[in-house]
Amino acid sequence: MSGTRDETGEGELAPAEAFSVIANETRLDILESLWEYEDRPIRFSALFSRTDLDDSAQFNYHLQELTDQFVVKTEAGYDLSHTGGQVIRALRAGTYTHSPEVDPFEVPGECTHCGGPLESSYEDEQFTITCRNCGKAHGKYPFPPGGLEDRTEAEIATAFDERVRHLHCLAADGVCPECAGRMHTTLTRQGECCLDVSLRAEHRCERCRHSLCSPVGLVLLDEAPVAAFYDDHGISLTDRPYWTLPWCVDDAYYDVQSTEPWRIEVAIPLDGEQLRVALDGELRVVETTRESCDGTTECVSHD
Repeated sequence: MSGTRDETGEGELAPAEAFSVIANETRLDILESLWEYEDRPIRFSALFSRTDLDDSAQFNYHLQELTDQFVVKTEAGYDLSHTGGQVIRALRAGTYTHSPEVDPFEVPGECTHCGGPLESSYEDEQFTITCRNCGKAHGKYPFPPGGLEDRTEAEIATAFDERVRHLHCLAADGVCPECAGRMHTTLTRQGECCLDVSLRAEHRCERCRHSLCSPVGLVLLDEAPVAAFYDDHGISLTDRPYWTLPWCVDDAYYDVQSTEPWRIEVAIPLDGEQLRVALDGELRVVETTRESCDGTTECVSHD
């Protein structure tokens, strides 16, 4: 690829130059053609035939500008690099091209505060769920515009639920869902929050500064003891939208036992039984206590 490299590392392009390389319709068409071709790598002649260009020399010029950073050249032909794939995925997600308008619609479940109906809304690429009666927030998280296309309202709600689970489990595990950098988690009670909770977890990437915040219970959706507790009652935790689980969205189910160090206990009631899950300051499960209907208690420590 032509152009000067920056001083941040060998073989790397300065951000401004990287964006200038793909700020060209022909080059985006080449990336799109590569993305659509399933049997990659693809030979030069086959790739050229998939574009609208008539001049092979001009095509080759644009292809070489993409090579190394966005396109990989091998003996077998050309393929997308991981970065090139990210460019096409961002365009397909509608991040830079779509500004859809979606009318509010009702989603499954009841308000954890008043029992009223729940309604979703979409604005500024944020999907929000609130109670229609009392206004309590049940989640406000980013959702790419492309996720709204070719889906019914019910399918949009399901996709949003799956995305929230995935993003926050990654963040709690210390992996940034945007750049895969190191994510740092802190617990705070300070400041107002759009999630309508007084205690929340704030995840922030040390590399790209991407941030997410959530009620502390949200991380438990991916914990085996919680899933097993629901399985024992014949319920699959993955079948329940997170906003229908009170301990995921309402900090009335949280007991802060200490702050130095942090120890938080989350109460999860179900069919007359209760699972109490103790978390540390990094939202790791340190202990679970199961209180059964017959009064027996089972406590398990987690290293």
